[in-house]
Amino acid sequence: MKKPTSPPGDAHDRLLQLARERRVSLTGLSQMLGRNPTYLQQFIRKRSPRKLEEGDRRRLAEFFGVSEHELGAEEEKSYVSEDLTAGRFVAIPRLPISAAAGAGRFADSERPFDHFGFSARWLRDNGLERARLSVVTVEGDSMEPLLRKGDDILVDRSPAAPRDGIHVVRLDDTLLVKRLALAGRGHVALLSENPAYPPVEVALGDLEIIGRVVWKGGRI
Repeated sequence: MKKPTSPPGDAHDRLLQLARERRVSLTGLSQMLGRNPTYLQQFIRKRSPRKLEEGDRRRLAEFFGVSEHELGAEEEKSYVSEDLTAGRFVAIPRLPISAAAGAGRFADSERPFDHFGFSARWLRDNGLERARLSVVTVEGDSMEPLLRKGDDILVDRSPAAPRDGIHVVRLDDTLLVKRLALAGRGHVALLSENPAYPPVEVALGDLEIIGRVVWKGGRI
């Protein structure tokens, strides 16, 4: 059963209500924040300070499992939040797999540990279907400077004939991210961006093409 909440903006009364429901003292909460033992008592009874500082509010919200809005934060209204609530963003599973690390099956049964939000319009404009998409992490330096260790890549697993481009492939039970180049006679060349890694030519029958890399993201 959902607990009743106080009117938006009534952070003082809401905090007191939460403390009583959890049966924790205001003194203990103040000490948890590293504040004077009477800090929250003054906040509630004397309205001093008028608002909780951002760091204190966030920690209290996490402790009680409520939104910061209930403790006085202004309700966020932005383009992104409106698009998320309107369903204009699509959650793409982020799989616990690293290309070039050799782990993971890269199957629909693989359990995601997180998700990335992509614009539904962007996916549609690029002919991408959510059910065929997954995000995995790059390992190693063979694709530098284009792809670096720790980058996230969006992989489109839609069935398609082999073609040139950057793909995630499986070779000898190892997942690799490489640039594919058709080599004729039923062969492809696996090319690295890093010149320290020479090309490798393999027969298509010895290679499983998992999907095409259609997006990358990472820290600067």
